[in-house]
Amino acid sequence: MAAFTSLGVVLLAGFVAANTCSNFSIPVEISSRQGVFPNIPAEANLEVTSFAQQFSQQGRNYSAKILQGYATVQGKYEISAKYCQPDNGKASTIQILSHGIGFDKTYWDLSYNNYNYSYVKVANAAGYSTLAIDRLGIGNSSHGDPINEIQAQLEVEALNAVTTLLRARKIPQVKNHYSKVIHVGHSFGSIQSYWLSALYPNNTDGLVLTGYSGNGTFLPSQTVPAWNLHSARLNQPLRFADAPNSTLRAKFNGWLKNISLVQALQTLLKGVGIVVSTDDIWNDIATTEVGNIINGWNVTNEQQLNYPSGYLTHSDLTANQFVFLRYGAYDIGLGVVTEQTKQPVTIGELLTAGSAPSETSFSGPVIIFTGEYDEPFCGLDCYPTGGVAPNIPVQAKKAFPNAQAFEAYIQPNTGHGINAHYNSTAGNEYVQKWLATNGLGA
Repeated sequence: MAAFTSLGVVLLAGFVAANTCSNFSIPVEISSRQGVFPNIPAEANLEVTSFAQQFSQQGRNYSAKILQGYATVQGKYEISAKYCQPDNGKASTIQILSHGIGFDKTYWDLSYNNYNYSYVKVANAAGYSTLAIDRLGIGNSSHGDPINEIQAQLEVEALNAVTTLLRARKIPQVKNHYSKVIHVGHSFGSIQSYWLSALYPNNTDGLVLTGYSGNGTFLPSQTVPAWNLHSARLNQPLRFADAPNSTLRAKFNGWLKNISLVQALQTLLKGVGIVVSTDDIWNDIATTEVGNIINGWNVTNEQQLNYPSGYLTHSDLTANQFVFLRYGAYDIGLGVVTEQTKQPVTIGELLTAGSAPSETSFSGPVIIFTGEYDEPFCGLDCYPTGGVAPNIPVQAKKAFPNAQAFEAYIQPNTGHGINAHYNSTAGNEYVQKWLATNGLGA
């Protein structure tokens, strides 16, 4: 149980990789024609549950039912980015990395266990540069109205704007010129990378769609119910809202100073006559919303994001595991970290996630890389297709009629959040080799 009792202090050891990285913000000016929806109450968790019930009701398209029309949204935004390049500085190809729901750009460069789960580390070692972004509306990128502004379409325009600036060498922090740009997505980031290829097929040279298939039916039928969605502001009030983080930390500093959180709660309960085991305490903290409420006391969570109502998040680590993680195939310590550092989804994103074009004219190489037990895109098993295809992701090939090369690769014993699983490195290395073999070498 050693991994369990380490909740109070999660040590993220440093790693000296053969790359150079920098963080900065990219200003973009974009516009998008997108849906207009009514105000949806989402201040309280029961209101959020009501939205999830209506969104998941079988036999109807909730987004279409409440759509009121269309309007053009335009504005100036900041996109937070992390740029990494091999130390030799000779890369001619760069990968733009777009994360999925529940994550931010750190998904691609997880520092846990000496960066042993880092996609960036693998790509840089293969000779590629990477540019990982926080999707518009999430993390350190600009936030916005969660219903009628932060929708999938506007995020695609932001991704395209970043790509265009990169190609034109108009991002000052990126000195190198890259002859090829590969778009790599995870989950919702894959949807947006695919979407970009449909709207702007000449602005990408290759697609790597991870945690993805062409089947979106599981989102309303399984994923949203499994998330047990809460208001982000209420779920992690010290990170996602504007609660006085520093004040609370100071108040409890003496209590937590020389004792682990697990031990502190044991002592507190013992004082009122309740004796519980360390394992029981760990389960109460790490696998329930209790862990989310106290995350503000963890020194790894200093940032206050102050999301407005309408930004939603999965309830706790159990919901996290159901959708993202395959039990027994991931380090539970890393699972705790993904819960401590999780990011929300907007109502607007959920309402528009299924609006991507049904086909793209993109003619470059495409690889889909999905875990065997992916939940949002395979319903927890990627192989049952009724005999019409070898697996669910390969059926997406029909959306790429002009693709120069296409492969659907299934990573065994892996859930949706690929990079958080034990065998992620092997899969990520396979992707780099596939790119090089299909004309997209570094």
